[in-house]
Amino acid sequence: MTKEENLNNNTKPLSLFLSLIPVILLVVLLAINVFIYGDSSLSGSNQFILLIGGFIATLVGLLNKVSYDHILEKVTQNIKETSNAIFILLFVGSLSGAWLLSGIIPTMIYYGLQILHPSIFLPACVVICAIISLATGSSWTTSATVGIALVGIGNAMGIPLGMIGGAVVSGAYFGDKMSPLSDTTNLAPVMAGTDLFTHIRYMLYTTVPTLILTLIIFIVLGFTQSYEGSSDTTETLQAIKDTFYITPWLFLVPLFVVLLIIFKVQPLISLLLGTLMGAVFALIFQPNLVAEIGGSTELNWLSGYKGIMNALTTDIKIISPLESLNNLFEAGGMASMLNTVWLIICAMFFGGAMEAIGALKTISQALLKVAHTIFGLFASTVASCVVINLTASDQYLSIVVSGKMFAKAYEEKGLAPENLSRTLEDSGTVTSVLIPWNTCGAYHAGVLGIDTLAYAPYAFFNIISPIMTLIYAALNIRIRKLIKNVI
Repeated sequence: MTKEENLNNNTKPLSLFLSLIPVILLVVLLAINVFIYGDSSLSGSNQFILLIGGFIATLVGLLNKVSYDHILEKVTQNIKETSNAIFILLFVGSLSGAWLLSGIIPTMIYYGLQILHPSIFLPACVVICAIISLATGSSWTTSATVGIALVGIGNAMGIPLGMIGGAVVSGAYFGDKMSPLSDTTNLAPVMAGTDLFTHIRYMLYTTVPTLILTLIIFIVLGFTQSYEGSSDTTETLQAIKDTFYITPWLFLVPLFVVLLIIFKVQPLISLLLGTLMGAVFALIFQPNLVAEIGGSTELNWLSGYKGIMNALTTDIKIISPLESLNNLFEAGGMASMLNTVWLIICAMFFGGAMEAIGALKTISQALLKVAHTIFGLFASTVASCVVINLTASDQYLSIVVSGKMFAKAYEEKGLAPENLSRTLEDSGTVTSVLIPWNTCGAYHAGVLGIDTLAYAPYAFFNIISPIMTLIYAALNIRIRKLIKNVI
């Protein structure tokens, strides 16, 4: 054991009061900041507040004789673990720019407007995103591909962006927690001590009713909501055709990306190939637009190169004959994701400091002490997952830390491990996207272009899931007990 490890092992456990100080101050400061800045708080001020929260946690740790080097090491490790997500974000930004310039997203909007009526649009969003995320195992990929297109279609119909985002997120997270290809679906049973397919089958009991309730709510909203958009889309469709060359051949690119992910090609590779293929299709189908974005009236190698690179990296705007469409035909490339990358790094600073000083462990143990009944155990697990999503800002930490803390308690209560794995998913996986400074909340807000606090009230699947698991626990529905071997 190194001198550093020995020093940290000799520090006394952090009290609950001290553990909660950084959390309470962070929540207060973030609330004040959001009140002052509103939607623009993600442009930098929230990031600074997270750094302040991390420094407060560091000071608490130093007072408890946790070494600064140990805290810094944990922060560095947390940031390192998010590096893959950061690169995915950057590629998603470039992909959205390439897909706009190539006409892929406008083509999706064009055909979608002809198929999807406003009254059925929201439940259709849920179903479409659920199918895609179930096939790919990724809510992130779902939002970055079909999610962006659905936001464009819904916006053209005049449907509130918050509702569209809530429907996309609801469907995307159904597949994220049910697909055997999903990281969290594989992680939860490992932490709880059960196998993958037992876990998936057991989740059906709470997940299917939650999805049905979500669809019912969106169906009711669809028929009762009055939309600002006109039901006559003739002018909109013509404006899209006048701006882009529309052809079903453009669907080959998103289909290609989905197939890559289904065949378990690494997301970074899939997104890179999807971006490059989109760039090639832009040169083939939209040469005039590429030249225009490249600062020229005709396409040549220089304007072509500049047009493609501008779309992949910076803000581009394509003007259409219909002014209401202009906001749809904007993309920010990689640059549009920098605020989200910035937020993730600052969130990992706070989460790493909280983990290093032992605050996360203390808070989880305090929750565990109130779990005297089976319902109390389930409620404590849900609370732990939500608290860690709020503090550590990462769904994986929510599942790992809570899984480690509660596995023994479930066994002592005579409960099968799939009870824990299901609860981890019903609360840890789905609530992460509802928190603006969580990596998932920041990602989906950045990709969809909809503030987390705007779509969160309409993410009914994510809101209902933890409630559903608590109802099952309270009524003792589908609570599987351990089978003891009879000698």
